[in-house]
Amino acid sequence: MKVIFLGTPDFAQNVLKKIYESHHEVVAVVCQPSKPVGRGGKVVDPPTKVFAEENNIPCFQFGKISKEGVDVLKSLDADIMVTAAYGQILSKEVLEITPNGVINVHASLLPKYRGSSPIQWAIKNGEKVTGVTIMKTNVGIDDGDMLLQEKCEITDDDTDVTMFEKLSHLGSKLIVDALDLIEEGKAKFVPQGKDYSYFPMIKKEMAKIDFNRTAKEIDQLVRAFYSWPVAHFSICDQVFKVFKAKPAVGEFAGENGQVVASSSKAGLVIKCKGGAIEIVEMQAPNSKRMLARSYLNGKKIDVGTKVC
Repeated sequence: MKVIFLGTPDFAQNVLKKIYESHHEVVAVVCQPSKPVGRGGKVVDPPTKVFAEENNIPCFQFGKISKEGVDVLKSLDADIMVTAAYGQILSKEVLEITPNGVINVHASLLPKYRGSSPIQWAIKNGEKVTGVTIMKTNVGIDDGDMLLQEKCEITDDDTDVTMFEKLSHLGSKLIVDALDLIEEGKAKFVPQGKDYSYFPMIKKEMAKIDFNRTAKEIDQLVRAFYSWPVAHFSICDQVFKVFKAKPAVGEFAGENGQVVASSSKAGLVIKCKGGAIEIVEMQAPNSKRMLARSYLNGKKIDVGTKVC
């Protein structure tokens, strides 16, 4: 089948690559506009655009698909559209461009975890299993009928980065299977039902560590926001980013949010609900990312210091 692919980040690139390598034909790629990145403000192209240009696939960058954009996509005479982390809600006009409509690669076991950040929320909430669903896209938010679904384990070491990779490859396999079923007239879509959960887009302020939570909950937060927005705490308005943490072994007295151990030998341990959390890897202000124990070799954080 002739496919128009809509997707922007690395997650989408893996899916695009798998479709491109199949017998289906990718006639165009649609992604979000290129954006400036980092302190230098260098404009960086989305991974899907890079892949499209490397393989001579026409690429269109729409902030929002206008009437003119709809006309351009209609002129491609494609059979179906596939979305994967595209980053925009599609209008009814866009959904009707191709005769087979639009199918989406969603990184959760729908109807659980509808929304734009299902991977992060699943880790943050302590789920042990998530997965990928291939679904029909309609005007609602991730509420279309389901075609295929497969589970994937979340381990205690998984972060948003590792789960993006796992689920991207799983979604890549499932989307080709889904396209084959549709092409052969064997696709059977199943309604999701009403027992669903929806979680909002991740915002920067969500990454602030609340030491009134348990060590397990803090660890889940750190792993969920490993790539962005990165878990953090503050000491006297100085923000420390946390990339790895683990429940501390032992009994610790003190108030939640109070440093109860701080040395290159004992590590950096902070009291929290029901125990304490050891900060394993972090980045201090104006410093490189490093092990907390290495940081404490040359810097001092006093026991009893209150963090927030």
